[in-house]
Amino acid sequence: MQANYAERLAETRRLLQDAEYIVIGGGAGLSSAAGLTYAGERFSENFADFIKKYGMTDMYTASFYPFATQEEKWAYWSRHIFLNRYAPPALPLYQKLYELVCEKEHFVLTTNVDYQFHKAGFAPERIFAVQGDYGKIQCAKGCHDKLYDNEELVRRMVKEQKNCRIPSELVPKCPVCGGKMEVNVRKDEYFVQDAAWYDANMRCDAFMEKARGKKTLLLEPGVGYNTPAIIRFPFERLTYREKDVYLVRLNRDYPDGAPENRKKTVAFRENMAGVLNSL
Repeated sequence: MQANYAERLAETRRLLQDAEYIVIGGGAGLSSAAGLTYAGERFSENFADFIKKYGMTDMYTASFYPFATQEEKWAYWSRHIFLNRYAPPALPLYQKLYELVCEKEHFVLTTNVDYQFHKAGFAPERIFAVQGDYGKIQCAKGCHDKLYDNEELVRRMVKEQKNCRIPSELVPKCPVCGGKMEVNVRKDEYFVQDAAWYDANMRCDAFMEKARGKKTLLLEPGVGYNTPAIIRFPFERLTYREKDVYLVRLNRDYPDGAPENRKKTVAFRENMAGVLNSL
């Protein structure tokens, strides 16, 4: 549905009003638009010491830095987690999104790991965070499928670190195998999917089954091509296959979708906050 901005807003309002079910597919672009940027001033202000010592350029690539010691690694990661998981309040953009759908049957499928959907008021049972949670740590080798809350530990690491290192006694060790611990973020084959992950997966599947054959709106803010097989491609397939499924995509860099879905898609390249405020 390619039209001018006002017409696309009006069509989206109609789709929101008519929808019996709404599925939000939230990606990294949503958090970035909300203010959780991983580069630029926010990065340089908070990681000046790491930038000077390691030549880091942004929080995303820094996540893959091959630190020589666990003390250095957890100094970086504790600050990263604190700034993106614990320090930020519920951000207005996420709150606007909640206000937009809260009176409808809705579910959230997200690749974001910053807990913003929870903070904004979405019920935990309506969220499936596929890629993990910055608030959890796990055995680095996935020797068992339990996750551990890290807030108290992260706050201590942030407070007590010096010269880009934490005290050795704060380095976490797996309580089962005694090995290294890792942030519960999907980045290798050892990512732990615990019982809560599988429960959320089942609730998501049940919601999608319940919505089958109903008027369903797929609302997709900030999903690009980093992990398109989780949200973007399945949303395209659903839009193509199901007669009463429509897609609204908000994406500055990649707003366009499959040509076959053009008549069932409303795409916005415009500022995401502006679009949600207008809606």
